[in-house]
Amino acid sequence: MSVFPWVAWYAFRRYTAYPLSSLAEAVTNTVFAFMRAYVLIALWQARPALGGYDVTDAVTFCFLTQAMIGPVQVFRGLELSDRVRSGDVAIDLYRPVGLQGWWLADDLGRATAELLLRSGLPVVAGTLVFTLRPAGPWALAAFALALPLAILVSFAIRYLVALAVFWLHDDRGLQAISLVMSLFFSGMILPLVVFPGWLGDIARVLPWAALIQVPADIYLGKRTGSGLVAALGFQVAWAAALLAAGALLTLAARRKLVIHGG
Repeated sequence: MSVFPWVAWYAFRRYTAYPLSSLAEAVTNTVFAFMRAYVLIALWQARPALGGYDVTDAVTFCFLTQAMIGPVQVFRGLELSDRVRSGDVAIDLYRPVGLQGWWLADDLGRATAELLLRSGLPVVAGTLVFTLRPAGPWALAAFALALPLAILVSFAIRYLVALAVFWLHDDRGLQAISLVMSLFFSGMILPLVVFPGWLGDIARVLPWAALIQVPADIYLGKRTGSGLVAALGFQVAWAAALLAAGALLTLAARRKLVIHGG
């Protein structure tokens, strides 16, 4: 039997070991969801139908994306960065499995745990206070495909950032840049549909759009038919490209570790 399901299972157990901590994070996500919601309500009252959204779409987008923070992991990098700095990555490289596959399995276990423990409260709280846009069965089914793809793209980006420590030795600057790019270009701060002109065109083709904006649009029913296929294909293409880049960088990192005497 493959080792990867076991890695994912133990990661799931590790991230579900402290449910009160996850509850605290869910409460924080919910509080910020209400703060964002009222900002977006004011914006859409001033500019109705901005970006093709109405105010219900905007509020639903807000609570949905706050629910996605944990699984997609917009704010935190991989623990691999710390292991590279400490030298413990040498143990990881001695394992008879691929480094990228191991950490992907670990991240999928984490994402599943955070989906179960953190994602429900923002959506429930938003439903109780506001009128959220209900998703039809086809939109839910498509969203069930888009969310794992968003997690996969997120992992691929964070894995590349973590591997950069082999060369940089201190990734704090790169992590800060990655965080800003993730927040701004994923739609986490504002939906990308409000970005004007060329800025919006660029933002919608960058990989960060696959993390938040694309799954949210699918849930809201903004992508249907050929548009839905294109949206899922966009996520798949970026996941494949970034994972391939991660595999190549892993080979380079192994040689770098040898050069350093590891």
